[in-house]
Amino acid sequence: MLIIDSPSDNAYFNIASEEYLLGRFPTEDIFLLYVNAPSIIVGKFQNTLAEINLDYVQEKGIKVVRRMSGGGAVYHDLGNLNFSFHTLLADHDFGDFSQFTQPVLALLNHLGVPAVLEGRNDLLVDGKKFSGNAKLAKNGKMIQHGTILLNSEMEVLGDALKANPLKFIDKATKSNRSRVTNLIHYLPQGTTTEQLKNLLTDEIIRNNPGAQRYELTPEDITGIENLMAEKYETWDWTFGFSPQYNFRKAIKVPAGFIEVHLDVVKGTIEKAKIFGDFFAAKPIEELEARLVGLKHEEEELRRVLENIDLTDYFGKVTVEEVLTVFK
Repeated sequence: MLIIDSPSDNAYFNIASEEYLLGRFPTEDIFLLYVNAPSIIVGKFQNTLAEINLDYVQEKGIKVVRRMSGGGAVYHDLGNLNFSFHTLLADHDFGDFSQFTQPVLALLNHLGVPAVLEGRNDLLVDGKKFSGNAKLAKNGKMIQHGTILLNSEMEVLGDALKANPLKFIDKATKSNRSRVTNLIHYLPQGTTTEQLKNLLTDEIIRNNPGAQRYELTPEDITGIENLMAEKYETWDWTFGFSPQYNFRKAIKVPAGFIEVHLDVVKGTIEKAKIFGDFFAAKPIEELEARLVGLKHEEEELRRVLENIDLTDYFGKVTVEEVLTVFK
């Protein structure tokens, strides 16, 4: 088994590294550890916009990254430790989460934390979740990865994932918002993610005598960074990969009531309808037609709306007011 401690706290880098390592080590067992700066990691099959509080995320500079595995959206920050096991798929039961959560439970139980695996893939203490786990299979290998909330900013976690479910009608996998807790309440005050990382690494080495540490080479880092740029940092992967959805939202501005309905496929607007009690000097259908083919993304919509005299359609409004109804 190779034990890898990521040198980066960039979520794009760390999520990309999981895919990169599948190709780099096609047969070796790997135990990867990483800590991300504030970021939201969404499941492969989720509608990203329906899982996040977009305004809050943009205001706080929180990265949004789609991972390869299914499951729900999770918030990461420097108080959250992430672990990832890579192994040959044929050697393991894909539906069993217990084997690769056992080292975490063993360590925590030894430290006096009454942690348990409950349900399919959650680790709980006193009925509250501190670890969610997910899996994927690719190229004959399996990855099981999970989070460990040690001292995460719970207020930020709640605000960042506080999306408005009434805006979206889709069949995407929805996140289950469980009651969560930090392990810092159960461990010695001042315990850091670095200390927890070292303890978990020692636990893995103790149970895998042949394990050896592996440091990412300059070539590895370049390969991961290339994958970041080509895939994980792109709008097409993070937002465009979302399943088809219908979006609707209504706002009240000084010019009147505006309601927008959108049909969105692969992140692109295929149909737009605008309703309201505003006074339009030009047919609103003209504006609806201009929206078709645009990405359901603020900056692209802004570029188009800034070049349209919106007063022709809504009366006295600003671009910012109209943009609000699309978010």
